[in-house]
Amino acid sequence: MNFHQSPNTFVQQVNLKVQNLDRSLAYYQEVIGFQILNQSATKAELTVDGKTALLSIEQLHDALPKQNHTTGLYHFALLLPKRSDLASIVRHFSALNLRIGSSDHLVSEALYLSDPDGNGIEIYADRDPGSWSWHGSTVDMATDPLDFTDLLSSGEQTAWKGLPAGTIMGHIHLHVSKLNEAEQFYTNGLGFEVVNRYGAQALFISTGKYHHHIGLNTWAGVGAPPPHPNSAGLESFVLVLSNEEARNRVIAQLREIGASVQEESGHFVTEDPSGNRIQLHI
Repeated sequence: MNFHQSPNTFVQQVNLKVQNLDRSLAYYQEVIGFQILNQSATKAELTVDGKTALLSIEQLHDALPKQNHTTGLYHFALLLPKRSDLASIVRHFSALNLRIGSSDHLVSEALYLSDPDGNGIEIYADRDPGSWSWHGSTVDMATDPLDFTDLLSSGEQTAWKGLPAGTIMGHIHLHVSKLNEAEQFYTNGLGFEVVNRYGAQALFISTGKYHHHIGLNTWAGVGAPPPHPNSAGLESFVLVLSNEEARNRVIAQLREIGASVQEESGHFVTEDPSGNRIQLHI
């Protein structure tokens, strides 16, 4: 999983707003398999290894239901260490009689579901990067049916014990207002490279030739507005840059294209043209 290590730029943590903290905690522990790292009356940080937060959830005062047809989160994606881990979580979801979506993306195999607020979640396992098909700077991806029979034949059938050690935040996929504006921000500003395009509706970007660290789409509608600040959904996500020099370079690039970068609580924060907030960490 060196695609999520220096010198690459990658998503480490996603921060969500929810309507009911207790309801969300029950879901993320019992269904998804997180552990609580830290908790207050209105906020909790969730972990797999007991040290690193991958997800934070915060209950806002007077929180509103998640709005449709706005910019914001399409899904966040948890990357499992092994294919057999994906088979294990399929069996877990089946035991819960949980309805899920699924897809074979060629580069990965993925499951899809939503939390109680409607925040999208992908849980996936990568195929061997040596099997990914590249054509210059473009990687082949698809949305083929997932072969559950073959998947469930992988590995031993072990009891569900939560998300396995080594699970990380693999990528984030965002609704944006205008794809061309988003592309300029994420490539010229943040330094990502486009590795796949889905017509004029979506594009996928990465560093270090990963299949994607970030997905961007206009499926909520071209020109979609940002959600109400009190709406359940995405608060921000954390991008990790390799060092202070790299962060300073990105900040300069962002300012050069007219993006705002502010310092908040010891971290630099920016917003893409669609209002999606990004924390820049090292």
